Amino acid sequence: MKLDRKLILISAMGLAFLAGEAQAATEWNVSLWGKRRAFTENVEKLAELVEQKTNGEFKLKISYGGLSKSKENLDGIAIGAFEMAQFCSFYHKDKNPTITVTELPFAKDVSLARVAEIYKQVYEHPVVAKDLARWNATLLMPTPLPQYNIVSKTDPLKSLADFKGIRVRGPGGIMGVLSKLGAVKTGVPFSEVRQSMDSGVIDAATFAPHAHLATKTYKVGKWASTNLNLGSANCPVVVNTDALNSLSPENKAALLGSVDEAIDYYVKNYDENTTVQYEKAVTDQSLVRVTFTPEQTAELNKLAASVREDWIKKYSGKFDSKTLFEFTEALFAK
Repeated sequence: MKLDRKLILISAMGLAFLAGEAQAATEWNVSLWGKRRAFTENVEKLAELVEQKTNGEFKLKISYGGLSKSKENLDGIAIGAFEMAQFCSFYHKDKNPTITVTELPFAKDVSLARVAEIYKQVYEHPVVAKDLARWNATLLMPTPLPQYNIVSKTDPLKSLADFKGIRVRGPGGIMGVLSKLGAVKTGVPFSEVRQSMDSGVIDAATFAPHAHLATKTYKVGKWASTNLNLGSANCPVVVNTDALNSLSPENKAALLGSVDEAIDYYVKNYDENTTVQYEKAVTDQSLVRVTFTPEQTAELNKLAASVREDWIKKYSGKFDSKTLFEFTEALFAK
């Protein structure tokens, strides 16, 4: 009987120790969408690094669509439904107008590494931080994307006038320019892009290489642009501010200290694998590559300037849009 009591006592102590360990461990839910792809490798790498650095005491549990719809991720962060999420600013520009400044057509072809640097500096701007604070959100990490290009099922363009009437799925900055040429902005969910092109709901889509690969637009396209250079989407990774502030100093350091390494990994993977795969897919499918002439590019840039001015005027009454624009413009100009 004494031996039994001793075993019970030891077992109870062991359970208490395990319970203490369970309480000490921290797990964050992360809301993404679609499936794992080049676009999400920054988050996947961040999760890997955080778990390694904390010996498993802090884990990021990634869900692809199981926690929220992509266009509701910012709302979920606001109410604390999950601790981390990724979203694209053009999904709901009225919810996050300040960071749409990076989606404006700056007519610059910059490296992914430089895009990451620009976005991080914009995220730290007081006007932007105040805007996201309305959602109890802290911008943690950018998802840098290369300049978007078009894949279309229409006949290859011969002039900019041929954009008239083409129904295009794309982000605000690019569509601001193409709309001035007569293109029709047509919104469809990311997961329905291929089906929408097949059925004729849209004629074209503007994406970064990874998204063309994921949606297989090149399977139904006839041509692909090579040098549109009118911007890309801004799809940051955000965290619930209260959750971030409640982390232990060690876990917080592991999270914040892993961001740069996660981005470096993402950029290398995108440059060396994704872009190469996309170019091969375009070649294998025999898509015509449409390269805009210097004269056409000049016309596109002229329209881009007016789109940028429109953005400044639109938001001037909500925040200091001119100052934020000039700050961002200077970063792209470096």
